[in-house]
Amino acid sequence: MSMPVTASRPSAGRIVYLAVCALIFTFLVAPILVIVPLSFNAEPYFTFTEGMLGLDPAAYSLRWYREIVENEVWTRALGNSLLIGVAATALATALGTLAALGLASRAMPARRAAMGLLISPMVTPLIISAAGMFFFYSSLGLSQTHVGLILAHAALGTPFVVITVTATLSAFDTNLTRAAASLGAGPLLTFRRVQLPLIAPGVLSGALFAFAASFDEVVVVLFMAGEDQRTIPRQMWAGIREQISPAILAVATFLIVLAVLLLLTVEWLRRRSASGARA
Repeated sequence: MSMPVTASRPSAGRIVYLAVCALIFTFLVAPILVIVPLSFNAEPYFTFTEGMLGLDPAAYSLRWYREIVENEVWTRALGNSLLIGVAATALATALGTLAALGLASRAMPARRAAMGLLISPMVTPLIISAAGMFFFYSSLGLSQTHVGLILAHAALGTPFVVITVTATLSAFDTNLTRAAASLGAGPLLTFRRVQLPLIAPGVLSGALFAFAASFDEVVVVLFMAGEDQRTIPRQMWAGIREQISPAILAVATFLIVLAVLLLLTVEWLRRRSASGARA
């Protein structure tokens, strides 16, 4: 005779653990999520009005989103952010992938020192990096140019690619490259037909992190950008200092949605890479 199945109750320790996780999640996310409803405020205020608290439909509006779309300053800033972000991401992905391949080779001397040098932009205070880049690119005549900003953002994004691709290569089976070489494939063909398809999730994850770092960066832009190179974060900074407008909240909501999409994509790539490794 089978025993009746009873539902197991969660232990007190697990309940405390879940409660602490919920509090931490609220502490981290609540200040960000409060921006989203404020961006639909019909009034030019940064606070919840009585109508919003009372869920009055007339208190909510898309006026600030329309202002972004119709304002040439915001559309130009968005175009600059996309241009600089995509170009810097492409350059950072190429350089970071090549650097990771070199670091993965046992024949490379001083690998740890090289790794530390490559990821130094991540640990160096950004204000120091921005000041150094300003003086360096100014001497080359690239300050206040799109090319200078692309190169500067590529330098900031390359460490993300190096770290993700290096982590992916740590699980790569080097016997595959030896087998390709034994069949007559050169280094370039081996990379294109053997290595790249297997490490593609790591490369794409690094590219997404590099794009996010470029798209959200403001300190280097403050130092190096001119009026024609204003990006979305730079325009938000100017809006806060010069003319406070809830349109900034609408842009912030757009950036939150973009960050969530990037994180979901990275998680999808991570799971795909993990499932491929198990297979």
